[in-house]
Amino acid sequence: MTIGRTMTEGAPWKHIMRFALPVLAGSLLQQLYNTADTMIVGKYSGQQALSAVGTTGSFSFMFLAVAIGFGSGSGIVVAQHYGAGDEREVRKNASTGILMLMGLGVLCTLIGVGLSYHAFKYIIDVPEDILPLTLRYFRIYALGLIFQFGYNIFSSILRAVGDSAATLYFLLISSVMNILLDLLFVKVFDWGVAGAAAATVISQAGSFFAALIYMWKKYPVFRFRPKELEWSSRRALKTVSVGLPIALQLVIVSIGFSFIQRAVNGFGENMTASFTVGQRIEMYLNLPCNAFQTTLATYTGQNIGAGKPERVKKGVRQTVAISVGMTVIIAALVLIFTDQLIGLFSITEGASDYCRSHLKTVALINIILSVYIPLFGVCQGTNHSLIPTLVATCALTVRVIVTYAFRYSSFFGHTIIWWNGLFGFGLGAIITWSYYLSGRWRKGADILIRKKENTA
Repeated sequence: MTIGRTMTEGAPWKHIMRFALPVLAGSLLQQLYNTADTMIVGKYSGQQALSAVGTTGSFSFMFLAVAIGFGSGSGIVVAQHYGAGDEREVRKNASTGILMLMGLGVLCTLIGVGLSYHAFKYIIDVPEDILPLTLRYFRIYALGLIFQFGYNIFSSILRAVGDSAATLYFLLISSVMNILLDLLFVKVFDWGVAGAAAATVISQAGSFFAALIYMWKKYPVFRFRPKELEWSSRRALKTVSVGLPIALQLVIVSIGFSFIQRAVNGFGENMTASFTVGQRIEMYLNLPCNAFQTTLATYTGQNIGAGKPERVKKGVRQTVAISVGMTVIIAALVLIFTDQLIGLFSITEGASDYCRSHLKTVALINIILSVYIPLFGVCQGTNHSLIPTLVATCALTVRVIVTYAFRYSSFFGHTIIWWNGLFGFGLGAIITWSYYLSGRWRKGADILIRKKENTA
């Protein structure tokens, strides 16, 4: 079968870098347009509007978590069958995944719009003066969730067959559209947060249709006419078994951040604005580890499907080394250019002081993430997706506990908002590496290999 490029032969690091760089570049584009979104809103609509957009982050991420989780689950299943050379199962699992994600997109729009008021007012505790702006932004944003879900399943399927470069092109289209529309809607039309949300929805629709057209034209096996989209409950359950723990892991992260955001809001508008900016910049630190997690999930799935688990171990060593190296370089840049980065956003001097301390702390702490997050991909690629979920739960629980325990202490005070990562990430690294070194992830690999041998 020659749908795309496999990663089952040759030097692992070459395949990993070839696959990861487009994923990394795509993630970078996403962060750039998220940053531009924040900068434009802050500059032309003021700090209150910037804070309002920022407070939607944790709740918005909950829906993105569902899209990424089930999209990744479907992609991993497709990657396993692709590695095994089974084109029939590749097509049927892709069909089921598309139907599942599009349906979830519609459902999440209804849930998001219906629950937004109670979520922002009572759970996240958004201040009354910015609550109307927060609701306005989020409800418009939620209308575009179907495009977000559709894009995620298309990109996951393409990555499963080795085509990670295509997603970069789609994100480039989306990023350029988003920035141009932000300037038009926010600066020229003065639509404020509503304009920023509308720009996001339209740009997501652009990446959705670009991915759909590309997949249709380049890959005949994925050329589904509406009547050819086939639902299989058995295959859907397989996708759910792999994707649900991934989605749950990200939802837990979102819930944890909702509680942290609530603590942030308690320190006033300057802290809320500072945290919004700090989070935008902090995301750049996490780009390498997240890209290599995605890469190792596909790499592991293909090699396990091909019956080559030893290649996984070699790939892990090389991937973690590259992940740490890249993160250290980004951290150094953040430390060197902290003031210049903060200066890109229109926040007050008080908010800038908070943000300066935030960035200098997380630039060092987030290096810990680069050491263990890529290993989540190994767990996901061997159907052990529950392990990253448990790790994320433990790490976020610790972060929330220490945040609320020390936020008014004389030692940490408000700085625990960013120091909490030291405790959570440290625990996550210990648990993840202990599990990996125990070799228990191989049980999932051995089961998949036996299935391949029995059907050969």
